[in-house]
Amino acid sequence: MKKCVFAGTFDPPTSGHKAVAEACLKIFDEVVLAVMVNTKKRPLLSEEQRKSLLEKLFKDRPAVKTVIFEGAAVDLLKRENTVFYVRGVRGYADFEYETADYYASKKLMPELVEIYIPAEQDKLHVSSTLVKNSVKFKKDMFDYVPEEIRDDLSAMLEDGDV
Repeated sequence: MKKCVFAGTFDPPTSGHKAVAEACLKIFDEVVLAVMVNTKKRPLLSEEQRKSLLEKLFKDRPAVKTVIFEGAAVDLLKRENTVFYVRGVRGYADFEYETADYYASKKLMPELVEIYIPAEQDKLHVSSTLVKNSVKFKKDMFDYVPEEIRDDLSAMLEDGDV
């Protein structure tokens, strides 16, 4: 059985994240979506809220497991007993960043296999930052958020939980 880890802050999950996870499901038997704790970022949503949105997004996909993880991605890969690490890339800047990170990670885990999944053309501009800025300036964000979790995200924002 082949398993991969697709990790990110997912703050909040976007249609781009969904597309990458769906591509992973075409390649792997199991996909671990890891909500990474990044103390350098000020998240819009808590880790638990992000995890719950991802779980709802993939509720009908038993091959998707969602976890929260704080630490190095290579430690998560070892914990999940896989060498396959998936990264979504939207353009050259993402590719450059991910490649630099790959070489650093490869020193820590030589057996690492990193797989880049390019964004679909209509999602090249979609990012969690775009959604957060839309929220901040009270603009419509829903073209960038999967339909399955729009109401939940909206409720989280309206309830003042964020």
